[in-house]
Amino acid sequence: MVSLLERLGELPFWLIALAWVIDVGIRVVMLGIVPGNRRPTTAMAWLLAIFFIPAVGLALFLLFGNFRLSERRVRRQLEINKQVLDYTQHLESDDALDMVPPAIASAVALNRRLGAFPLDAGNKFEFVTDYRESLEQMTAAVDAAEQYVHVQFYIIGDDPEYVGPFLAALERAVGRGVKVRLLFDHLGTLRVKGYGDLLERMTAAGIEWRAMLPISPRTRQWRRPDLRNHRKMVVVDGDVAFTGSQNLIEPGYKRGSAHKIGREWVDLMARVTGPMVTGLDVVFATDWSQEAGDDDLLDDVVSGGVAPDAGSVTAQIVPSGPGFESENNLRLFNTLIYGALEKLTITSPYFIPDDSLLYAITTAAQRGVHVELFVSEKTDQFLVHHAQQSYYGQLLVAGVRIFRYQAPIVLHTKCFTVDDDVAVFGSSNMDMRSFSLNREVSLMLVGEDAVQELDRVQAEYRENSTELTLIEWMHRPRLAKWVDNACRLTATLQ
Repeated sequence: MVSLLERLGELPFWLIALAWVIDVGIRVVMLGIVPGNRRPTTAMAWLLAIFFIPAVGLALFLLFGNFRLSERRVRRQLEINKQVLDYTQHLESDDALDMVPPAIASAVALNRRLGAFPLDAGNKFEFVTDYRESLEQMTAAVDAAEQYVHVQFYIIGDDPEYVGPFLAALERAVGRGVKVRLLFDHLGTLRVKGYGDLLERMTAAGIEWRAMLPISPRTRQWRRPDLRNHRKMVVVDGDVAFTGSQNLIEPGYKRGSAHKIGREWVDLMARVTGPMVTGLDVVFATDWSQEAGDDDLLDDVVSGGVAPDAGSVTAQIVPSGPGFESENNLRLFNTLIYGALEKLTITSPYFIPDDSLLYAITTAAQRGVHVELFVSEKTDQFLVHHAQQSYYGQLLVAGVRIFRYQAPIVLHTKCFTVDDDVAVFGSSNMDMRSFSLNREVSLMLVGEDAVQELDRVQAEYRENSTELTLIEWMHRPRLAKWVDNACRLTATLQ
């Protein structure tokens, strides 16, 4: 049997030399390309992949290395931001700003500049932690719709018990003349069982639907395939909205493997009334404009007036994603966390912070802030789970208390509270994917009442969690440590 070295020795010298020049050339050229506009850790991870396995590393970089949307989408997002700023200029409320502490006022200004939405008083948030109840409330709201219903979710999956009744409500709404528009992430929903049947059902019902960020080489719709629209919301008649972390799918995500082990997702949704409803409607209209090419809806929403006051909560919407020039959510999170004085409570199902967020959280703990982090004992994604665990040692050493929600349940809520002053919830995880790759929507709520509501939710999570100690973590098997650290490297490949 002829060995590989012998076969290579039979090749012409010029071919071997050419291969060597190409191999070295790839490494040298990428050394000056990869670091551009990337975190140093991310650039180093990509360069390691390219240096160790040039052909494979380069192919992966070309496929996944560009986290920007198309120029058309970026340009459109900038135009939309300007429209929102223009239309909401008169909504700037000195009274609302007077109600927030100086440290929070700086975060408000940051959000306004980066995300365009103003701070508004007069909102009411009713948090729903029961998976079935949130779907039932959304279904009831749709059944009461008179003009329009806007639906947007990362994942949608039909089933007779949970989502079927909601879709039936949409069908009834269309039947009585209500305009129903529905958005779903293309790849997020495509992988769900029954995708084709879902599309047929919506089309037959007369629901206007669009796939967000579609991947279709046939129609020249192509981009980095893991750029996703991760937002979740329902808006009815501009009067009531629902938003949070829950997808429009049954709690086991129609996965046989999840049902087999009893895995379900625990989420948080909020029923929203007041001016924030209009803001969420604007977010929907911007995404609809991107996918449907319909600018009229955005004009109708922003010129149709603001929903009337319904409560006492002051709040601000923070959209984020690759269509924005800055990582709006990450900058907000860091700003608020650095302002913490007494307590910081975080819930994030996928916790893979960049260096800036890791320093903000550990610094808070080191200066005496009581910091708690709620995560899942076992998540549904192998690489993410182990990458997340690679940060536990640093957090525990700094004094962060880590509570793991008991397996096999996936704690999917995304929220955090700072002192008694401010709370944030929405669709954004505290991971680099949510900061750079996903379109997200978060809401910042100011005031003790809102903080207490979310603290009560997180207290329920504490009752169903076990605390991880530093001694326990340091004595885990060496192989487990190796796997965690190796997976951490993959998390930075963005």
